Amino acid sequence: MAYDDIRYHHDAGVAHIELHRPEALNAWTPGMGRELLHAVRRASADDAVRAVLVTGAGRAFCAGADVKNARDLMPDGSPDLSSRLREMYNPLVLALRAAPKPCVAAVQGACAGIGVSLALACDLVLAADDAYLLLAFVRIGVMPDGGATAFLAERVGLARAAELCMLGDRLPAERARDWGLVNAVHPVADLPAVARELAARLAAAPTVAIASTKRALAAATQRSLADHLELEAGLQQGHAATHDYAEGRAAFVERRPARFLGR
Repeated sequence: MAYDDIRYHHDAGVAHIELHRPEALNAWTPGMGRELLHAVRRASADDAVRAVLVTGAGRAFCAGADVKNARDLMPDGSPDLSSRLREMYNPLVLALRAAPKPCVAAVQGACAGIGVSLALACDLVLAADDAYLLLAFVRIGVMPDGGATAFLAERVGLARAAELCMLGDRLPAERARDWGLVNAVHPVADLPAVARELAARLAAAPTVAIASTKRALAAATQRSLADHLELEAGLQQGHAATHDYAEGRAAFVERRPARFLGR
């Protein structure tokens, strides 16, 4: 598969997958979703790959889904908010969790929306000191998806998860570390080298033992992740015909406060 929106290279046992739309802060398009899924499956199937490093080009890890991308319509004429989840994004999250090798995310700048799901689907997350997590779905009248609600509830508890999802405020890197969402925070200039060093250390580790550990941890905490992803997709689709979703998208495009009516 030829890649347009990501970069992939393999060196010394590490597959490096880079989101590469820096001019758009690596915002996701359907094409990027397909490429990421292919790259993760490629790395998982390659016996020469013993660790995976996921990064973003430029000054952001990922700004979330590209809102400039038009949505397909459902038979009833409402926007299709779930097909991409079911066809690309959810399979990607499951592929990262099922990968028989450790996956590391290195996050700088903005990590928003589906970018948060991508980072948290990895086994270890490093962050630059300028990084922040943002789940601002509520601002356009929808809910977090891509496994974000599962990962948050599991790692920070219901109160903090509700705060992040319901208020849609930024979570700075240092607080994300204190809350247990990232493993370490480094100066932004040091992050690439530190991430490569960690990936190389994992690539030199006993891969089968790491894979077994990962599988056991997932069984202990994420046994129903696939079911949860489907629940999110169904709930997300339920927002398609609401006034608040239409108002939220219009307000975002027009750069004005949304006027939600609760319906």
